Amino acid sequence: MFQQENLKKYLIVLSVLVLLLAGTLAYVLIRSGGKGDVVARVDGQPVSKDELYELMVQSNGQAALDSLISQKLVELEAKEQNITATDAEVQKELDEVAEYYGGLDVFEQSLKTYNLTLEDVKEDLAVQVKLEKLMKLKINVTDKEIQEYFTANKELYDVEEQVKASHILVDTEEKAQEIRQKLEAGGDFAELAKTNSQDTTNKDQGGDLGTISRGQMVEEFEEAAFSLPVGEISQPVKTEYGYHIIKVTEKIPAREGTLAENKEGIRDTLFNQKMQTEYSAWLDEQYKKHKVETLL
Repeated sequence: MFQQENLKKYLIVLSVLVLLLAGTLAYVLIRSGGKGDVVARVDGQPVSKDELYELMVQSNGQAALDSLISQKLVELEAKEQNITATDAEVQKELDEVAEYYGGLDVFEQSLKTYNLTLEDVKEDLAVQVKLEKLMKLKINVTDKEIQEYFTANKELYDVEEQVKASHILVDTEEKAQEIRQKLEAGGDFAELAKTNSQDTTNKDQGGDLGTISRGQMVEEFEEAAFSLPVGEISQPVKTEYGYHIIKVTEKIPAREGTLAENKEGIRDTLFNQKMQTEYSAWLDEQYKKHKVETLL
């Protein structure tokens, strides 16, 4: 087992492997009639369906079979424990996995490469949700462990200096200066952003960028935003994207993180660490509890 993010990535890879292998085998069986049928010829020399099947089993078959058996064991134990996965829980997992891959659209396109759908993935994620619930019956994370982890890793939870800012992005310095003059004359920043900004990701929100930490924006933008007094309008700032008019609405000073605000996140981290070791033991128990026959 892996940490949660890697575990989910591993789960999707296995999903692709299992479903692709199953689909290919099904295709072979449909295209070929009986045992020993020829699936290809090279200079008249036959490649039989049996040879193809054996190669696929040797290459990926055991990993795919182990995954399917594990999933079946999770399903059986979850049913026995009256554990289910709700649509909302599965969707939350899917959103997190899709974000890891660069967004839902990118993830869905990747799946299409393997003739898979989001529904295929949701089935596997439902198993993951049930497995985590089963593990929570065995794993206990204490407040003492959370406190010790926070103390040992306190610097990871410190909050860096941040600013809340909005911007208007245009393509020329002349346009930027024109907008700045309108702002100095009393123009509404949000309205001017909606009608002029070329940043389509936030123009409809009046150019609101939310809370920005150092390192999130390009250097020129960051330097201007963090040096600008609250409420003031910047001179045009040139970046690789064009010319920005920036307004900072709040400055949030750096501070130490607190245990209270990070407690649940640390609990999840410790749970995932323990799950890595507990899962193998749990799976061994399930193999002993259920009759598993491997017929490959």
